[in-house]
Amino acid sequence: MQKKKGLLQRNYIQNMLIRLMNGEYYKFNNKGRHAHGKYKRNRGFFINLNEYVYATDIETNEIVYMNHKALEAYGLESIEDIKGLKCYEVLQKASVKCGMCNNSRLLPGAFDEWRYYNPVLDKYMIIKDTLIEGEGNRKYRLEIGIDISEEFAQDKLIQKYRETEALVNEGLREALAADTPDETINTLLGYIGKALNGERTYIFEKNIYGRDDNTYEWTADGIRSEKDNLQNLPPEVCANWYKCFEKGGNIVIQDIEEIKDSDSLQYDNLKRQGIHSIIAIPIYNEGNVVAFMGIGNPPLLTLKYALSILEIMGAFIISCIKRRNMMRKLEDMSYKDALTNIGNRFAMSACVESIDEKQSIGVVYCDVTGLKYVNDTMGHDAGDRLILNACGCLTDVFGEDKVFRIGGDEFLVICTQIDENTLIKRITELKELMKERSVNMAAGVIWRENVIAGFGEILRESEELMYADKAQYYKEKGVERRKGRA
Repeated sequence: MQKKKGLLQRNYIQNMLIRLMNGEYYKFNNKGRHAHGKYKRNRGFFINLNEYVYATDIETNEIVYMNHKALEAYGLESIEDIKGLKCYEVLQKASVKCGMCNNSRLLPGAFDEWRYYNPVLDKYMIIKDTLIEGEGNRKYRLEIGIDISEEFAQDKLIQKYRETEALVNEGLREALAADTPDETINTLLGYIGKALNGERTYIFEKNIYGRDDNTYEWTADGIRSEKDNLQNLPPEVCANWYKCFEKGGNIVIQDIEEIKDSDSLQYDNLKRQGIHSIIAIPIYNEGNVVAFMGIGNPPLLTLKYALSILEIMGAFIISCIKRRNMMRKLEDMSYKDALTNIGNRFAMSACVESIDEKQSIGVVYCDVTGLKYVNDTMGHDAGDRLILNACGCLTDVFGEDKVFRIGGDEFLVICTQIDENTLIKRITELKELMKERSVNMAAGVIWRENVIAGFGEILRESEELMYADKAQYYKEKGVERRKGRA
């Protein structure tokens, strides 16, 4: 009974694929399952088609259908021979999902077309993929592979493509051995640029303001870098590209004069950079375009296969970007105080290590007075508000990047390249602001012309001055406190 059910399911899928190819788009459901004459006459369309055809379950990646051509190519008698196997296990002889998988981009009624060399079959193909929706909201990927190996051979592109692939694979091996995601991405861009004989390879990402930043760039010898000039681009510049990307398309411009009238902003942007031809592809994360990668001024011959290379590399690039973002998030968490969101002791140490010992420096060691009393009498929420209020006074005067929380009630301000008069002026501003906001902090202030004697000595002196200021405060209040107590 189970075997019969499986057979009926495969026949059903096959029938619906036939109707799709006949231009009769519809969803996989019980409606419209009764075939008319045209449908019956074309029942054998797919099974005997002289192209490679298969269908997989989007959710499980299991192969549910292969036509005669595909079965024969892989040495199979029937679909039963691979029942339950994943598409990548059969088609790529791989144990993990393909990096170039485009399932997230597929749409019903539309084909995503790309070129690919299948090393298992040793064939170059044009791949056409689409999405079919089935019963119970099941979704299926339909792929048609058209063998273009002879065309490649005639154009002498196979050898060139293999050379390119070999160079890119070498780049992948080197990139994966890099210490950081940034190094990995830069290495990949370099190898891609060399393999495709371009002048510049690059990646653009959206910043927090919705504008485009050129985050990574490789340039060939003799080509001027444009990265610094391509930051915070207005969204209008690449708007047409993103519209194309969101529809699953790519950008291939053989001559930018083609877009002079239709996309004048991008034309001006490319013209200024000396670009006359360009290829750009979207980089997806969970079906959303998060960046794009491109190559400037590739040879016309390269245009025939560059898209395939870039699309494959895009899968590695997004994995690097995700790993980079995760590392940045973890680093951010480890270097920032959870309550105030300013730098912690780790951030302070990093700041100290970066100081030029020949520069002037101002250090302000602060302690929030009365914190323990507030915590004991009003609760820790009130204590947190006091800390935040004190922190706000410091950051408003000195800036967030110069203030560090180094203890429960202790803050440190580090200002490099500051003259003594400016430091004194800011301390005056700080005192006025604390008075205005009802905050009390003891402060030890040190200014030095340079740090040649060492930062540790400056820190020790500023801390001693802070405790002296704190003791004076409590003396004036008529309250005795031991050194180090709030």
